[in-house]
Amino acid sequence: MGGYVLAIDQGTTSSRAIVFDGDQAIAGVGQKEFPQHFPRSGWVEHDLEDIWNSVVETCRDAILEAGITAADIAAIGITNQRETVAMWNRETGEPVNNAIVWQDRRTAELCDRLKADGREPLFTGKTGLLLDPYFSGTKIAWLLDNVDGLRARAEAGEIAFGTIDTFLIWRLTGGARHVTDATNASRTLVYNIADNAWDAELLGILDIPEAIMPQVLDCAADFGTARAGILGAEIPIYGVAGDQQAATIGQACFEPGMFKSTYGTGCFALLNTGADRVASKNRMLTTIAYRLDGETTYALEGSIFMAGASVQWLRDGLGIIDSAAASGDMAADADPEQDVYLVPAFVGLGAPHWDANARGAIFGLTRGTGPNEIARATLESVCYQTRDLLDAMHGDWGEADSASTTLRVDGGMVVSDWTMQCLADILDAPVDRPQVLETTALGAAWLAGSRAGVWPDRDGFARTWALERKFEPAMDAATRERKYAGWRDAIARTLSGHSA
Repeated sequence: MGGYVLAIDQGTTSSRAIVFDGDQAIAGVGQKEFPQHFPRSGWVEHDLEDIWNSVVETCRDAILEAGITAADIAAIGITNQRETVAMWNRETGEPVNNAIVWQDRRTAELCDRLKADGREPLFTGKTGLLLDPYFSGTKIAWLLDNVDGLRARAEAGEIAFGTIDTFLIWRLTGGARHVTDATNASRTLVYNIADNAWDAELLGILDIPEAIMPQVLDCAADFGTARAGILGAEIPIYGVAGDQQAATIGQACFEPGMFKSTYGTGCFALLNTGADRVASKNRMLTTIAYRLDGETTYALEGSIFMAGASVQWLRDGLGIIDSAAASGDMAADADPEQDVYLVPAFVGLGAPHWDANARGAIFGLTRGTGPNEIARATLESVCYQTRDLLDAMHGDWGEADSASTTLRVDGGMVVSDWTMQCLADILDAPVDRPQVLETTALGAAWLAGSRAGVWPDRDGFARTWALERKFEPAMDAATRERKYAGWRDAIARTLSGHSA
């Protein structure tokens, strides 16, 4: 078979498919954006048929570009936007509603009610998560309560729930498999990460029938076989991981204490804590990094909702840039005497604040402020938020500080040298950019390829990680702390509990 592996990377704004060869090099790529739907303020939805069609199209494009046939592919790995909720008819495979995207905030009131009832410690203790609209559980409950007849159909066993990986596997296998992996399950708010099982008590609180939940497998496992009629041959699906965990794997962060941060639509930093489920004192998430051969590795995670999406706002909302790449050049040309801060709480604030009701704000505007300063503030906001996350993680982990930390980065934003240098400066820590930036797809591919026996084992894979550029901090301490203090002040003024 030549070791070819197909990675499906189903993201928030586009679907990608990448064919890797036996040397783990990219042989073919397909990518397709799909529409975003915003039916109300704070609501974000996807049409599942758009997702499915984009995945099939990009897989075929990647295979064609690689100059191979589907029969040459040893296995498929899937990585996906996490927490996004899909439900469909078990008989027909037809979606019952648009998918509710991880960014969606419609369940904020439900989360607030559960918190007021004192439920959050129970959820956090079992799942490692907080009661926030970000996670799947309250989205599932919303659909069951708001789509006519859905609850009765779900209780009758007619409906299947899944995160996007589960929906894709269902479609690829022709409905033969209703499965997910441990990393995606760990983001649903109803999966007990200590017991590695759906939690009946939490399902009961949210009134979710367990019958709609998929079977949970290791990240490298037999998830079923894609039908020949879809891609041209039957291909086993051997690897699945949520996008941030897949990036952690693709960055070879297999040792406790290793960090990675992915800068896509949002920003997600993960710290490998090994076999230890570290309970956060700083409102970080405790989650499953991966589960291999029945052994669970845990992580602390911090989530920023708006990273690359903030740059998209500069382009599509304000119209001050033509392309994302222009933002770095504009930031470099900004007036260094102006301290402008953008708090990108367009859909609330994630870790460590977890304020679903906060909204975006800009501080420090003067008559001299223009597009360049706004662009710089947007990129700097991602760096400041990353520091918020890492400082909180260091407080929880207690075994590292910024001076001893190296951050491995990936995602669309890391191609910007200006942004990566700013990140190193604000963190006061080195930032390592790898040669292979497609780490999310690579992680999914490794899970599948190693299971298929055509790619190396974990240690062999880790040895292949290669550095493209290291960014060392160059900002003086006084400037760094002055700028970060301004950011902290801007955050404090933006939190929904703040009173002017």
